[in-house]
Amino acid sequence: MDQPIHPSAIVDAGAVLGAGTRVWHFAHVCGGARIGAHCSLGQNVFVGNDVRIGNGVKVQNNVSIYDAVTLEDEVFCGPSMVFTNVYNPRAAVVKKHEYRRTLVRRGASIGANATVVCGVTIGEYAFVAAGAVVNRDVPDFALVAGVPARRIGWISRYGERLALPLDGDGEARCPHTGETYVLRGGACAPLAPGGAMAPGDNDQAADDAAQPAHAPEHERQRAAHPAQG
Repeated sequence: MDQPIHPSAIVDAGAVLGAGTRVWHFAHVCGGARIGAHCSLGQNVFVGNDVRIGNGVKVQNNVSIYDAVTLEDEVFCGPSMVFTNVYNPRAAVVKKHEYRRTLVRRGASIGANATVVCGVTIGEYAFVAAGAVVNRDVPDFALVAGVPARRIGWISRYGERLALPLDGDGEARCPHTGETYVLRGGACAPLAPGGAMAPGDNDQAADDAAQPAHAPEHERQRAAHPAQG
């Protein structure tokens, strides 16, 4: 069967699922969802209407992917991790027009029970530790942990920690693959043939230090109001 869907799962009319995508027990995929090929949606997963999921994505049990979330190719969502789409929800106030978009870029991993506060971008091949609360952008290849999540290191495409300083410049090899990574000015990327940092592998050399005075309004609100929904 090209698209194995468990009999207990609900896939609403209009949903698009790529070849080989599996939908397991008690999952619900809404009609507007667009899901790529060879994905796995675990038990009790929910996928909203305004959701885009790339190819080869693995969503573990008990994850809800609400509207305004995009997962690029080969993203991993650990068991019971949480996405949000309204920053300051109230039961008595309709705020669907205030959704903040969340983007998880190619190859990133989000650990079990982590929470992603809406409106952030998690960079390519970044790694969010289990139980972390992400309330700001995460650079490509960054390893973040804690509440709120802070950068504690750098990680390879294979998922191995790199012997690089948190800031400044450096060079290290992935312990498993031997691939070379370069850290320059707070941006980490694999070394491309010819000795240059691979283009496009790091579009957000953002430091996760305190927000500057000219940060967007929603960033200032996030810093001022740490209780998110």
